Amino acid sequence: MRTRLRGPGGTSTLTLPDDATVGDLLTLITEKTSVAKFDIKYGYPPQPLLLEQYENSQALSQLGVKLDGEQLIISPKDDPSSKPVSQPVAAETANKEQEKSRKLPVESSNFSFTNVPGFEQPEKKQKKPVALQRAKTMEGDVPELPLPERGATLVLRVMPDDNSCLFRAFGTAVLPGDDKSMPELRSLVASAIQASPDIYTKVVLEQSPDEYCRWIQTPDAWGGAIEMGILSKHFEVEICSIDVQSLRIDKFNEGASTRCILVYSGIHYDTIVQSPSEPPHTKANNPPDFDKRIWDDDDDEILILAQELCKKLQDRHYYTDTGGMAIKCGVCGVVVYGEGQAGGHATQTGHYDMAEVVT
Repeated sequence: MRTRLRGPGGTSTLTLPDDATVGDLLTLITEKTSVAKFDIKYGYPPQPLLLEQYENSQALSQLGVKLDGEQLIISPKDDPSSKPVSQPVAAETANKEQEKSRKLPVESSNFSFTNVPGFEQPEKKQKKPVALQRAKTMEGDVPELPLPERGATLVLRVMPDDNSCLFRAFGTAVLPGDDKSMPELRSLVASAIQASPDIYTKVVLEQSPDEYCRWIQTPDAWGGAIEMGILSKHFEVEICSIDVQSLRIDKFNEGASTRCILVYSGIHYDTIVQSPSEPPHTKANNPPDFDKRIWDDDDDEILILAQELCKKLQDRHYYTDTGGMAIKCGVCGVVVYGEGQAGGHATQTGHYDMAEVVT
C-alpha cells in the first residue's frame, strides 16, 4: 500500500505492507513529518480520518477507508506537547526523498519545491513557483490505439510544456477551440478557494489562501488535484486522471453524468481523445476539431481502453519520477536529485529556475 503524505515540511510517500496496522501508519507519519501529535485529513474535499477511535493493532484494511493511493494531509495539533521531534539532517532527508514516489494528481497533488524538512526558509526571500522544465517529452509518433468497434482511434493529444498544461488539457476536453481559457480557469480556481476558506485552509494549500490565489493566477503556477477538484465541480464533469507510471485512475467529481480523461506523467498533463478514423483505425488522421473528448459516465470501457493506451506510454517511459529525477539549477548549474533536494536548494539560494536533466 502506497500513500501520499502532505505535512508541514512538504510531501513524501509512505509504503506499507497489506497487513499494516493503525499503529504502523501512525509511526510512519511521525517519522516522515517529525510531528508527534497531529490531525489527519483525507479525500476531496478533505475530511477527518479519526484513527484515535481504533486500537493500534487494528488492520488498516478493516477501517472501511481506501488508503492505497490516497493523499493524507497532516497538521500538528494545537497542543503544548505536540512539538516536532528532532529533525533529520539534510543529507538523510535528501536520501529519503529519492525513494520511488507515487504522485497525485492527484500530488500531488501540486508539484511543490517548498517547505522541505531539514532546510529553513530564508526570512527575506519570497516564495515563488519553481519553473521546472521536463526532459522526457514525447519522441516520435504519439502512441495510438485502434477502436474498430467505435470506428475511431484513441490518441493522446500532447499539451505544450508551458506550466499551464493541466489547464490546457482540461480546456481542450471541456472548452474545445478556446485557446485563451487558461487565465479564466485560473481565476475560477482562485474564486472557489476564496469562497470556501473552511475547505481550502493553509494546511491544505501549504501556504495562506491569499498567497495561493495570487500564485495560481500566475502563468508559472502548476495545477494539480486541488484545481481538478474545483474545475470538475464547476463544469459538472468527472475528471479521470490516469497516472502513466502506475496506471492508476483518480476520479474528481465522481458520479457526474459525463467524463473527460486526462493523462498525468509526473509533471505534465495531456488529454486522451477518440478520433474518427478509417479502417484499420491504426492512425488518427482527422483534425482535432473532430475529436470526441467527453464520454457518458457509464462508458467504463473507455477507461479500460485509456489505460491500455497509457500502458503504451509507460512502455516508452513517458513519465517523470519526481522522487529521484536529476534536476539542474538554471542559475548556478548545480545538479540535485528529487523534489526534496530541489526544494532545499530553492529555499536556501532563491534559485527557482530548474530543469530536469537526463543522467
